[in-house]
Amino acid sequence: MSVDRAEGVHSTDEAESLTAATTTAALRYYSVAPGVRLNVRSGPGTSYNILYALPEGAKVPIYCQTPGTTVTGPYGTTKIWDNIDNGEYVSDAYVQTGSDGYIAARCSL
Repeated sequence: MSVDRAEGVHSTDEAESLTAATTTAALRYYSVAPGVRLNVRSGPGTSYNILYALPEGAKVPIYCQTPGTTVTGPYGTTKIWDNIDNGEYVSDAYVQTGSDGYIAARCSL
């Protein structure tokens, strides 16, 4: 197995640590709309089961985004759904991303 070495990195362990640090640093957390207990669903739409509700003041990571049911919320009307964990989705209409469009890669469902 061949390992491409990053500039100035001298071992496989150092290269893996550098990659892990870069991946972790890239993950951002976004605020859920104030005063909202947001339903987390098993898929990208309102017809999917509610798994649980996020508490007021929650922040969520967005691993990927996908189109789904159109929802109107505090941050507009959108069909974008945010994947916040494996098999867990919230409507982007309730997450303050600072954009009306996609801010993460598309999910592969």
